[in-house]
Amino acid sequence: MTIAIIDYGVGNLGSVEKAFTSQGIAAVVTHDEATLRQADKLVLPGVGAFKACMDGLRAHGFVEFVLEQAHAGKPILGVCVGLQMLFDEGHEFGVHKGLGLLPGRVVKFPDGVRVPHVGWNQVAFRGNAGTHPLFSDLPDQSFFYFVHSYYVEPTDAACVLGETEYAGRYASICGRGNVVGVQFHPEKSQTAGLRLLKNFAAM
Repeated sequence: MTIAIIDYGVGNLGSVEKAFTSQGIAAVVTHDEATLRQADKLVLPGVGAFKACMDGLRAHGFVEFVLEQAHAGKPILGVCVGLQMLFDEGHEFGVHKGLGLLPGRVVKFPDGVRVPHVGWNQVAFRGNAGTHPLFSDLPDQSFFYFVHSYYVEPTDAACVLGETEYAGRYASICGRGNVVGVQFHPEKSQTAGLRLLKNFAAM
């Protein structure tokens, strides 16, 4: 079983790879489509702005690839901006089209709130999180490490698997079927983050 982390030019992705391998899970960072196709599961990372990430994904020819793999049933995990790109559109430096795998948009925290939201925060499990394999052996209200100024506003509450309090309550874990995404950085979230990555590998 191999997990492939999609390399589309967003920066150093080695920490995500090392987090998997530290748990005995075979993982590789690659931009080679043949390798990505052969992988059992995919990780869609994201660092920086929504538009820049979508532009990078598009420039590498991976938009249709991700959609194809998602619709074929391959498990996909979006991380940070990777979660945000799963939605219909992002409202960062204009309005930009996302992958549309989950319904909703990405918006900025309201004025007067300190951004970016940086540091440890809890995730309250929602919906079918109690039976979802991503949450196996993870206690409700687990702490994860966040760094972001924008958050997702799903239009279908059924896809919300976890929520976090910061300037109000927002969706921090979302998913539908084989596609899931987390707003935080599991690779920086110590025990809980490593457990979540191990659970994804077992999905």
